[in-house]
Amino acid sequence: MPSTPRRLLLVNGPNLNLLGVREPDIYGRETLADVEALVTRTAGESGFDVRAVQSNHEGVLLDAIHAAREDCGGIVINPGGLTHTSVVLRDALSGVSLPVAEVHISDISAREEFRRHSFVRDVAVVHVSGEGVAGYARAVQLLIDVITGRADG
Repeated sequence: MPSTPRRLLLVNGPNLNLLGVREPDIYGRETLADVEALVTRTAGESGFDVRAVQSNHEGVLLDAIHAAREDCGGIVINPGGLTHTSVVLRDALSGVSLPVAEVHISDISAREEFRRHSFVRDVAVVHVSGEGVAGYARAVQLLIDVITGRADG
């Protein structure tokens, strides 16, 4: 039986390239580069590496998710606004049969009504919301626990 790849795919959806600039009162001042460095550092502490992708184009994200089947053990995703609109993103995540951690910088359950529904929620095994950029590190740790069998329950 082949071992699980020790790589995570980090997916950041539309507008997350504007982290640090866009609505810093909601999303903070950390940049996408800061997020990627945090995820890489956190994953590295458990012997995992990271491939990161950010795009404002849904098809690019779908292609990256599909490719993850080949060499990733799990996916950490902040789908941005696609969280609330994209059935095809949800289907891609479900279709690759990898464990998924859904992360949101803000607490989507406490925001506008249209932001409260997540199409990704039911396919993710880890959910982190409202912890700022630090939530990415927690999502990575929890996902690695799932991948390595260290998770409770």
